[in-house]
Amino acid sequence: MAEKNRVGVTTFLTPSDREIVSIRVVNAPRRLVWDAWTKSEHLQQWVLGPDGWTMPVCTVDLRPGGAWHYGYRHRDGQEMHMRGVFQHIEPPERLVRTESWGCDWPETLNTLVLTEEAGLTTMTCTVLFATKEARDKALGVGMREGWSKSYDRLDRALADRL
Repeated sequence: MAEKNRVGVTTFLTPSDREIVSIRVVNAPRRLVWDAWTKSEHLQQWVLGPDGWTMPVCTVDLRPGGAWHYGYRHRDGQEMHMRGVFQHIEPPERLVRTESWGCDWPETLNTLVLTEEAGLTTMTCTVLFATKEARDKALGVGMREGWSKSYDRLDRALADRL
């Protein structure tokens, strides 16, 4: 897929009524990208969505059945949390986990696949929602923009680690 997508550009697809797929090519080897997705100290640098957010809480129990928890704080004092459980872990290629934002957001199943070609890694992340309505609601609240901003931060973090 690296040849079809440009480095630094996020492509979003909706292959079914219940899915959102993001594809992003990064200029880094797969092993570094895997670490960025699975280690707390790296996640806190880039999984922040829109500007103004930090992640003071980040726990990752990277094993099947292990839990993860991200706690966010906005500069205006607002807080939010997301949690989930790892379902399948296949380093450095595939990571499957649940994700719950709480409130009225239904749990999703997120599958990350990392492929490497010529030193570039393609990240393909598929989010499976319970219903079309839940997927459409997520698309309507700026999910694409937040995801793209996070990936921009990931690009910078990976460049600093190379």
